[in-house]
Amino acid sequence: MNQRRPAKKTTIYDLAELAGTSASAVSAVLNGTWKKRRISSQLAEKIGRIAEEQGYAVNMQASLLRREKSKIIGMIVPKYDNRYFGSIVETFEAMARARGLFPIVTCTRRDPDLEVEAARTMLSYQVEWLIATGATNPDRITDICLSSGAHSINLDLPGSKAPSVISDNFAGARELTRRTLVNCRNKLGEASPLLFIGGRGSDHNTAERVRGFRAAHDDMGVPIDERHILTCGYAPEKAESSLAALATSEGPLPRGMFANSTISLEGVMRWIKTSHHFEGRSPIIGCFDWDPFVALLGHDIEMVRQDVKGMLNAVFSIIDKGGSEQALIEVAPTFA
Repeated sequence: MNQRRPAKKTTIYDLAELAGTSASAVSAVLNGTWKKRRISSQLAEKIGRIAEEQGYAVNMQASLLRREKSKIIGMIVPKYDNRYFGSIVETFEAMARARGLFPIVTCTRRDPDLEVEAARTMLSYQVEWLIATGATNPDRITDICLSSGAHSINLDLPGSKAPSVISDNFAGARELTRRTLVNCRNKLGEASPLLFIGGRGSDHNTAERVRGFRAAHDDMGVPIDERHILTCGYAPEKAESSLAALATSEGPLPRGMFANSTISLEGVMRWIKTSHHFEGRSPIIGCFDWDPFVALLGHDIEMVRQDVKGMLNAVFSIIDKGGSEQALIEVAPTFA
């Protein structure tokens, strides 16, 4: 049986002949440098249309090697499953495109190995900047970027080797705790100690929020029960099981709670509903996170909203300037 010969691949010379122009003009359009060459937008559109019709695919790796700058910017994020990280990704992409940059985003599920794999893959496409959002080991990501001649910025969680943009976790937690204690006093007749639930005690953000939690209790002269600081992780299942274990060992739990994220809050609300622990006497909750749908839960929950736009304005200010003399930039959260 005769095998059909593969169709000949279209070259830039073929495209140049079809467009009635030079191969160098086609190359400039395909690699994005046509404006510098003062090629008209009409010709650029014509070449682009013909390339698409002919099924011409740019060899990205070879193209990048010929460019002075790739104009590609990368971001790794730990999760897509809450409004905070979803908002970061959406705002990041919009702000990158507004600057003529092409954004690449991938989720690494708080897995250190996936973070490294993602960073190395992005660098192979010559990303100019890599934004490490909530990375478990941001300094390792910075080292990988430096070895490839790329820039990195830490977002949400800080590192020591690259500029870091984070929320003011201490001040935000202190104010959230104060508001929740006041709500307890107004609704229960006294500002009784709160229970802290969620987050990892080893990470910077949780440690700062616990510090703010303690400071607010001290400010109001309310003692803290150390057994009620449950830094059990962010997964809702961990919050749920930690509350169940505490209730089993202690019996009645505090009516006031500080949930360290909406992810932790999901586990808290699930446990409250299934355990019937607070039957007829809903707890007073403060949450270091924000989601408009929480209002549908039917509980009066105080929430702090991290300023995503403010944080990304700081990130892109660093990018626009080519760097930052500030090692750490803290952006104040707001209250919904």
